[in-house]
Amino acid sequence: MTTIKVGIIGCGNISSIYMENIPKFTHLELVACADLDLSRAQARAEQYNIAKAYSVEQLLADTDIEIVINLTIPAAHASVCLQALEAGKHVYVEKPLAVTREEGRRILDFARSKGLLVGSAPDTFLGGGIQTCLKLINDGWIGTPVAATAFMMSRGHEHWHPDPEFYYQQGGGPMFDMGPYYLTALVALLGPIRRVTGSAGISYPERTITSAKKYGQTIQVETPTHIAGVLDFHSGAIATLVTSFDIIGGTELPHIEIYGSQGSLRVPDPNGFGGPVYFRRAGTDWEPVPISHQYTDNSRGLGVAAMAQAIIAGEMDLHRANGQLAYHVLEAMHGFHDASASGVHYQMESSCDRPLPLSPYFKFE
Repeated sequence: MTTIKVGIIGCGNISSIYMENIPKFTHLELVACADLDLSRAQARAEQYNIAKAYSVEQLLADTDIEIVINLTIPAAHASVCLQALEAGKHVYVEKPLAVTREEGRRILDFARSKGLLVGSAPDTFLGGGIQTCLKLINDGWIGTPVAATAFMMSRGHEHWHPDPEFYYQQGGGPMFDMGPYYLTALVALLGPIRRVTGSAGISYPERTITSAKKYGQTIQVETPTHIAGVLDFHSGAIATLVTSFDIIGGTELPHIEIYGSQGSLRVPDPNGFGGPVYFRRAGTDWEPVPISHQYTDNSRGLGVAAMAQAIIAGEMDLHRANGQLAYHVLEAMHGFHDASASGVHYQMESSCDRPLPLSPYFKFE
């Protein structure tokens, strides 16, 4: 069996789930990890039985490694992706693809010139929950999708995160933090976006940290913390998306609902891989639908597995969490902010294909 050797750059908190999951895919071999802090890479290598702990330069120079998983902070996503591509390696990056549209385009253009693949989180849409919803839509359970709503409502990260400052600086905020999960799921379910509009504001210009590490310190907010957007899809469906760090009392709003000509579908949290999934028709109550697909636990790494499968098979439509999808989502996130600032709709310049659905019970082996 063909296997592809993988290296991880960035050994922070999120690296642990990748290091736990990548070895579960028999066509992937995690051979090295790297970090600016070599001691952190060494600790992760020992913890997860990874053969090599490298500096970033050493990992990029290792000719055995074919895919680099970029788990650095968002501000470094573009530079590390470009370095990996320059070294002749395919790259898969945590969300978002980049901070700016210009950086995102540079990554895709450079990869194309080198004949290499770019992939990007989130890959949660490949989990059993959203794949079940996709099958229900494709099988006609709700008829023709005509509308959707999506809500990511929270009180902000200063209440629990040890270092929450980034989330209130440019490139942060609820849209860039959590929007990729919601937008990627909506594109997977409804197809590419034609235009967006929105209103964005800063409800509280100053935040006080109440998590233990920096308790009592204040944050000056530089980016919108409540964004209410509308999306028009090429399919004709219209969706509402609200992302917020300003909801003090909590809500009972659903994560995502899709409304069709014959029924409605309640989609599970797009930040997870599992259910529950609910369906209803006119005059009935919501009813649970059994999950029809695999991968309902925390399966981060599915996008890398699909990317490697595409490389091995030479079939690019198998590369589902791809750079074109990630860039389309990145553009839409900026589009909401641009529309709010300009007072007019933002017309999307990019497009993408709906990712190829997984078959029920399919597993990457």
